[in-house]
Amino acid sequence: MVKSMRDAIESSESAKRQYIDAESVFDELRRVRKQAGLTRGGMVWREINGARYLIRTSTRGAHKSLGRERPETLKIHADFTARKEEVAQRLATIEAKAQEMRRLNRALRVGRVPNVVVAVLNALEAAGVADHFTTIGTHALFAYESACGVRLAPEAMATRDIDLLLDTRKHIKFFSLMKRSEASLLGILKKADKTFVRLEDQKETVRNADGFEVDVIRRMARDGDPHPLRLSDDGDLWAVQASTGDRILGSPRFCQMVVAVNGEMAMMNTMHPLDFVKVKRALAVYPDREPLKRSKDRIQAELVEKLVDEYMPQYQRAKSATGEDDGQGEAAERPAAS
Repeated sequence: MVKSMRDAIESSESAKRQYIDAESVFDELRRVRKQAGLTRGGMVWREINGARYLIRTSTRGAHKSLGRERPETLKIHADFTARKEEVAQRLATIEAKAQEMRRLNRALRVGRVPNVVVAVLNALEAAGVADHFTTIGTHALFAYESACGVRLAPEAMATRDIDLLLDTRKHIKFFSLMKRSEASLLGILKKADKTFVRLEDQKETVRNADGFEVDVIRRMARDGDPHPLRLSDDGDLWAVQASTGDRILGSPRFCQMVVAVNGEMAMMNTMHPLDFVKVKRALAVYPDREPLKRSKDRIQAELVEKLVDEYMPQYQRAKSATGEDDGQGEAAERPAAS
């Protein structure tokens, strides 16, 4: 395998080894955090009308009776307490190991994803809604280069915003999660950066004090999709329609750990790399696309196609008799991806 290709340079061996080690720790950290989520809250015994009842409590103050004291409820309480203690100990251990990985990531310069991007991805995961969003556009390149152990040319990565595609096919589940947690997407993003504010003239966009933006987009409304689509109550973001949304949602998921400049790690959900190529080629011929963006679209499509050819052959697909996909996107209010 070649050590470099045009506009891409392989990471050092020490950086590659560190990435692999960090990825293993991060995978375990995410697994244990999910387990810890199942034991949030507590179980207490309460005296009611002369009998003891086992009560399940939530972090939001809700209470649910699990029944009177008897062998079955005694076992439920004992198992829950033991499990909660076990998970708490394991979480403390893996959190300490993850902190070590973050330090080594910084020391070996493993990551170069903007810190705010990783913070946004982690805020979505902490809120339980990460699976409802797909990172598209330029920032998807960070997932592809991380999988390949290379670094793409800075000019190919230059952008000051991240596009998040909401999967409106699962809008009922999404809104249920948001309502149950009494959260807004703007509130979730503010946990990543408290300076994020919604733009009043672009209600699909939030911008922080450094000028970095997060745009929320969706596919063209169809099949009973709610439209227009506000993501929660007053003051929250509205998802804007994008031409290539359906094509992206139809693409297999490509999930890859990415690392920030500060060493923090996050899971990025994006699209199959060859579908990224098709979308970018579609945007490159989009009539209303800005000339400079069309040029970058073509460059990014070429780069990702080469990454697949040279580093990710497992993602190659058999080409049709006519060769390439025609790359044409349907007409829309706005093309997807920066």
